[in-house]
Amino acid sequence: MRIKKAVIPAAGLGTRMLPETKTIPKEMLPIGDRPSIQYIVEEAVAAGIEDILIITNRSKAAMEDYFDYHPELEERLLRAGREEDAALVRRTADMANVMFVRQKQTLGLGHAIWTARRFVGSEPFAVLLGDDVMAAARPVIGQLDEVADAERCSVVGVQAVSLDDIGKYCSLDVSHYHDRVFRVHNMVEKPKPSEVFSPYAILGRYVLSPDIFPILENLSPGYGGEIQLTDALAVLARRGEMLAVEFEGKRYDTGSLEGYLQCVIELSLQNPRCGEALKTYIKELARTL
Repeated sequence: MRIKKAVIPAAGLGTRMLPETKTIPKEMLPIGDRPSIQYIVEEAVAAGIEDILIITNRSKAAMEDYFDYHPELEERLLRAGREEDAALVRRTADMANVMFVRQKQTLGLGHAIWTARRFVGSEPFAVLLGDDVMAAARPVIGQLDEVADAERCSVVGVQAVSLDDIGKYCSLDVSHYHDRVFRVHNMVEKPKPSEVFSPYAILGRYVLSPDIFPILENLSPGYGGEIQLTDALAVLARRGEMLAVEFEGKRYDTGSLEGYLQCVIELSLQNPRCGEALKTYIKELARTL
């Protein structure tokens, strides 16, 4: 059965993007003509997902407002004869059944996922991290779902990262299965150089069995004193219940200033509303540098 539910953890404080994230949720920072959270929701919808739970905190009500109807704005646009703009505003609320729950304490990514247990129930589900925007011909979460559906197990999305950067992520102990698919035997969160299994790291996309919830419920705090999703996934991996897909596509870490600006430039260049004009501007600017 293909997944129909997705969880988007978006409760982080955005400290890597201060001071702008002091009052603006990092997920609401614009990438071209829409906030970054919309790109993630659109990826889920393009993969056939219908119900989406966004995990927020008390300072992120702007996301809830964004995916709601705005009758006053729509009415004003219609009165002005701007039917296309009114339809555009309405589409953001109608693209999926988007719900919200607050993570009342920031106790880690694993704890954030655990708060979604009643929403998920007994079905496999997708996880798309709110910091990771993907540019891909096929939705990255859909690439994982194809493998999860065929193999009936949890699947994580991976790519190789440099050994200089692997300490920022997790490192997976893998063996090749077929094509771009690997068996996952173990993993470690933010490894020291002596702990690195391989250059393969999970980059923001997961399809998980609901078996993850009892593991999270009984998990002790790990790296940073938080409930780490990686530690729970390692339990599934050691049971032989996990595969990894080296997904096709480019991932942007929009939780960092450098990654966010790269994403803004590259995706805006692909945007039909502004891409050509921006390309001309960048070429002209480059001549002056």
